[in-house]
Amino acid sequence: MYRRNLLAAALALPALARPVLAQVVPLPVVASFSILGDMVRQLGGSRVAVRVLAGPDVDAHTFQPRPADAAAVRDAALVVRNGLGFEPWLDRMLRSAGRKGPVAVASTGIRPRAMADEGHGHAHGQDPHAWQDLANGRSYARTIAAALAAADPAGAGHYRDRAGAYDARLAALDAWVRERIATVPEARRKVVTSHDAFGYFAAAYGVEFLAPQGISTESEPSAAQVGRLVRLLKQQNISALFLENMANPATLQRLAAEAGVTVQGRLYADALSPPDGPAPDYEAMFRHNVGLLVPAMAG
Repeated sequence: MYRRNLLAAALALPALARPVLAQVVPLPVVASFSILGDMVRQLGGSRVAVRVLAGPDVDAHTFQPRPADAAAVRDAALVVRNGLGFEPWLDRMLRSAGRKGPVAVASTGIRPRAMADEGHGHAHGQDPHAWQDLANGRSYARTIAAALAAADPAGAGHYRDRAGAYDARLAALDAWVRERIATVPEARRKVVTSHDAFGYFAAAYGVEFLAPQGISTESEPSAAQVGRLVRLLKQQNISALFLENMANPATLQRLAAEAGVTVQGRLYADALSPPDGPAPDYEAMFRHNVGLLVPAMAG
């Protein structure tokens, strides 16, 4: 009897120990805005606990951090930011929080697109919206995965596997975007949006984007800019007119009324939607945007 009980106890020990051994304390990661937050979640899975500063439907250009955000930045194992002058408020926060740990700049290694107008507060005339080209999004993911592995070496294989699967999905999505855009005649590939956040998309996929507002949502378009766009809409018979999810709709609605066209829907550029919206993650954002753009351009 004693021997049987001892054997039963010995066999039970591994089963009892397994859940304890499998438990991993998630790596605390802070992401500057929602698109990067989603990438960190896709790459980190259960090994990360992500806090996003400028969340869904929040304008990262004008975001105002809270005291609790500074504490999260100070204590995180890793901070992930876009760079290219997109989050000037984060520079101040990193200094004031006394941040000592690593900060991953997702846009590292990307060739930035030059801006014609340097008056919107972004660094050195660079357009920061590089994620709007999926090739750049794949580069972002590689940079973030490497930073996660450096911060959590025990999970390096986990991050490598997830990065490989994510890269394959983004490559397939890029091919799908090109296929869908190709169904629209080149002369019809013209879109008006509320602010100039689609320069990388335009260059990658052969679509011309026009905006009454500049690169930053902090600027207001002049009457001359609006008038010029109204004339363009009429002259070139442009039917693809879109709001963006965190932009003030007043200017674009005025533009639509003066040009006699209809606003075709809402695109996601600088921020994702909440989880129950049409663009809760980076991949869904592209599918939603392209799903609206193609029929609107085709007219």
